[in-house]
Amino acid sequence: MFRRLFLAHPQQAGESYFQHQRTALSFALPLLGAGLAAAAHALVPGIFERTAGDMIRKLYARLQDR
Repeated sequence: MFRRLFLAHPQQAGESYFQHQRTALSFALPLLGAGLAAAAHALVPGIFERTAGDMIRKLYARLQDR
């Protein structure tokens, strides 16, 4: 069970647990920022007009290169 939950997927991706953690966080944190920018934009439409979309496009390009 431990191996399936913590080690199997990182190994399939060719990474150690900590390498995979760092990679996942490098996507998660900008996505969190994009979500916050989108929420702020929902409240005040004049701010962060392109921020979330730009972040998502950049992350998508990185994901395609993996």
